[in-house]
Amino acid sequence: MPAVIFWQWVNQSFNALVNYTNRNAASPTSVRQMAVAYITATSTAVATAVGMNMLTKKAPPLVGRWVPFAAVAAANCVNIPMMRQQELIQGICVKDRNHNEIGHSQRAAALGITQVVISRITMAAPGMILLPIIMERLEKLHFMTKAKVLHAPLQVLLSGCFLIFMVPVACGLFPQKWYWLFSLCFTARPVPALQLQDTIKAKYGEPVPYIYFNKGL
Repeated sequence: MPAVIFWQWVNQSFNALVNYTNRNAASPTSVRQMAVAYITATSTAVATAVGMNMLTKKAPPLVGRWVPFAAVAAANCVNIPMMRQQELIQGICVKDRNHNEIGHSQRAAALGITQVVISRITMAAPGMILLPIIMERLEKLHFMTKAKVLHAPLQVLLSGCFLIFMVPVACGLFPQKWYWLFSLCFTARPVPALQLQDTIKAKYGEPVPYIYFNKGL
């Protein structure tokens, strides 16, 4: 159990740093907000891992090997939004097709962060779901039972192979520069949205059917 806690803490500490550096940099985050986000994200991952380990003690070994994926998926659902909470609070900058800034949208931020969460879980899924199945089969082979020292290096090698393939695939699920209907982006406040559309039309000579924004990675 101490090893589970330690490695989940290390993993989510690294993820918190990655999520912070890959945020939409136009939305500043205070030190206090970062500290709260970091503690919440790492605590969620550790609690999920420990809780599921306790629940699966009597389950087949393969089920126990899937616990880290459940912990990572749950942590991503907390870690990314928490480390990028300022975007959800203040909204992110949205632009028209000519790169003219037209305002800030919380809905665009929520959509972008949701896409990032899906991408991160997709990135980890094959390696953390399929690899335990592969290793369970390999460990039953005669030469693998005698060469247990090879188990860890082989897992690292196979994990690397999965990531080499899945990182570009997962990052490519949703383009970094995403677009959305103007009406959906500002539908939470219909009157200001209509006024904003009129202002944009008067300023640039045409309405804006779509808005564009940087969702981060």
